[in-house]
Amino acid sequence: MRKNIFLITSLLVIVSCDFVSLKTKKVTNERPIATVYNKHLYKKDIAGLLPKNLSPKDSLVVVKGLINSWAKQELLYVKAEENISEVNSEEIQSLVNDYKKSLYINGYKERLIKQQLDTVVTEEEIAMYYNENKDNFKVSEELVQFEYVHFGKNYLDKKETIKQFKSEKEEDKEDLERHLLNFKSYRLQDSTWVTFDYLKKKIPPFRNETKENLLKISKFIQKEDSLGVYLVAVKNMLPQNATAPLSYVSPRIKQIILHKRKLELIRDIEKTLINDAIENKNFKEY
Repeated sequence: MRKNIFLITSLLVIVSCDFVSLKTKKVTNERPIATVYNKHLYKKDIAGLLPKNLSPKDSLVVVKGLINSWAKQELLYVKAEENISEVNSEEIQSLVNDYKKSLYINGYKERLIKQQLDTVVTEEEIAMYYNENKDNFKVSEELVQFEYVHFGKNYLDKKETIKQFKSEKEEDKEDLERHLLNFKSYRLQDSTWVTFDYLKKKIPPFRNETKENLLKISKFIQKEDSLGVYLVAVKNMLPQNATAPLSYVSPRIKQIILHKRKLELIRDIEKTLINDAIENKNFKEY
């Protein structure tokens, strides 16, 4: 019996020591890196704020800055609580309550909207809205439709490619597209409208050209730089303040339609809430 008691006692001591060891490790792992009064800051609190790939020296500087920033906020908060008047305290609490209520309400509305909002907008709906509101869709800068190819200076079929690129014949266009793998980059058979800024960024030799100069150039442009040869064909151009093409404003119209639906859905939700509250006698006016 004494042996059994001794064995049990020994096991309890071992388990207790292990538990104390584990508890100590846990406490050690969760040691704060800074303390202000009874508030603690832990590594996990600032882990997400540290930029990646920092050297140990830079990390130390950033961590110290974050600790100081946190400490200043906590110290200011303590002093503010000590010195603020009761009137101001009530006013602040009212603002806090209003903000909390607003967060809850907006979160609830967003969840209902996510569940109930019809996000499918057809091409017919977009076209109808566009035709009814054309005057609201004026371009703020010139738009162009263009095609281009870019090939290296040592490209062997340079003359033939230039000829086919300038041609309006369908067979030449088709033959040109058979050589796409030989081009460094290209944009062919594309009717998308873009701004002149986009054109300048897309074609490196145009980046230093003014918009005025680009507007004066012919419909076919050939430019060269150290990277190769650029062939550009401006197919169409829309002047500033012209009515924007449907294809150009279609994404914007879709967002407008969805926003209108969202507002209508919110109004319906609020109306239903009021009616249900009145019916269930949860809302009364005196």
